[in-house]
Amino acid sequence: MSSPLTYSNAELLAILRDTRTIAMVGASPKWNRPSFFAMKYLQEKGYRVIPVNPGVAGGDILGERVYASLAEIPEKFEMVDIFRNSAAAGPITDEAIGLAKEKGIKVVWMQLGVINEDAAAKARAAGLQVVMDRCPKIEFGRLNAELSWGGFNSGIISAKRRKLRLS
Repeated sequence: MSSPLTYSNAELLAILRDTRTIAMVGASPKWNRPSFFAMKYLQEKGYRVIPVNPGVAGGDILGERVYASLAEIPEKFEMVDIFRNSAAAGPITDEAIGLAKEKGIKVVWMQLGVINEDAAAKARAAGLQVVMDRCPKIEFGRLNAELSWGGFNSGIISAKRRKLRLS
């Protein structure tokens, strides 16, 4: 990694390939929230996504029981996906570091706009991989060429007129 916010495609692809279960901190039961559709998309791609949200703990989001904290999740999970602000990422990362061996946590992933260099340094020092200011949903789609299904960078959908070839 050349800088803290530069990640190689191979690095991101390896994380997404090796992860099967994600604890999503800040998951929302509201269908129009980014965390809701990120969770739904990741579930559709075969990931188990366990929602963490103290405000709705004990309820369900997309068929998964919601927990108040990472420590309350009874199963193991490889990734902590932080859908909270940069300041909140510090304590969440601290909790993930403390639970890493017990829960099998290998990655702390901070969502778009979430950057906490101190938390990232602590997590790396504890042997965890860290991704900041990225979305696993977007990265999965980009690295698996799914963005082209929507016409992004595909050359299929364009606002430009096609050139007429006379040959």
